[in-house]
Amino acid sequence: MPLDPQARALLDTMAAAGFPPTHTLSPPEAREVMLKRRAMTAGQPEPVRRVEDRLIPGPGGDLPIRIYWPDGEPPFPLLVYFHGGGWVIGSIETHDPNARAITNAAGCIVVSIEYRLAPEHKFPAGAEDAYAATRWAAANAAALGGDAARLAVGGDSAGGNLAAVVALMARDRGGPPLAFQLLIYPVTDYYFETPS
Repeated sequence: MPLDPQARALLDTMAAAGFPPTHTLSPPEAREVMLKRRAMTAGQPEPVRRVEDRLIPGPGGDLPIRIYWPDGEPPFPLLVYFHGGGWVIGSIETHDPNARAITNAAGCIVVSIEYRLAPEHKFPAGAEDAYAATRWAAANAAALGGDAARLAVGGDSAGGNLAAVVALMARDRGGPPLAFQLLIYPVTDYYFETPS
C-alpha cells in the first residue's frame, strides 16, 4: 500500500533535516531534537482565543501547565491533556499544535501538563503529576470558565496511557468524576507483536 502523500512529505522533510535516530541519543538530546523537529514541521500555530502558562502545585514541586481557551461563551468542557513521547521525551511545547487543534475542534478548554519524565523521574512520578493536575483542573474549573461536570482526560501515545491511568486513579481514589477519555493511539499494552 502506498504511503499517504502528506505522510511521505513529512518523512522526506524530516530525513532531509538530518536528525540522528532517536535511539542513538541521550534523553536530553532526544528531547531537544524532538522540539527542533516539531518546530520545523508544525507550521503556523493554530490561533485560539487565549493561551496562558502557569505553575500549579504538584507532588514533586511546581508543575508547569499551559491552558488554551476556545472562542465562545463559558462554561466550556475541560480537557486535561497529557503529551506523548514514551514517558521520556515530549513536552507542552512539542504538543502545542495538538492542544490548539483540540481546543478549536472540540470547543473546550485544554489544560496541557508538563509531567515529570523518565529516566530522571521514575514511575509513578508522571502518573502522579497527571492525577494531581486533573484534580487541580476539577477544583479550578469554574475559575477557568470550565464546567467540572464535563471534565475529560486525554493524550496521545504515552499521554494516552496516562489518561487511561488517571481515569483508573480517579475511580479508585474517589474522584474527580470524569465525563470522557480522549485516547489518541494510547499505549495500553506492552505486547507489540500485533499485525497493526
